[in-house]
Amino acid sequence: MKKTKLKTKHLGDIEYTESSGNIFADLGIENPEEALAKSEIVLKIQSIIKKKKLTQAKAAKILKISQPKISLLLRGYLEDFSLERLLRFLNDLGQDVYISIVASHSGHGSTMIGDSPSTARIAALGR
Repeated sequence: MKKTKLKTKHLGDIEYTESSGNIFADLGIENPEEALAKSEIVLKIQSIIKKKKLTQAKAAKILKISQPKISLLLRGYLEDFSLERLLRFLNDLGQDVYISIVASHSGHGSTMIGDSPSTARIAALGR
């Protein structure tokens, strides 16, 4: 696993390290962009489950998975869940997911995941 080179900065006598913006890259996690995208989607799933006041058992039934799997999902164990599957979970929870493809202004594209079609980048998949 390759760690991102982070910048060390100073604020008076305090030394700190500035994040790259992706904690998974900072920690040297394999496929950090995918890990960040998955975590952002799971945060949305978790928020919907809480908003709908679903128990883990009820959420599991809606998502057609076992209660232990929903427990793992909500605790961040995401290895067994593909991005496609997580997006399907959003659909099962009554959410529309839009995927929009547009030409990149930089010459190399990126993938953004967010709550709205705004310019705010929540999580991005890149190379």
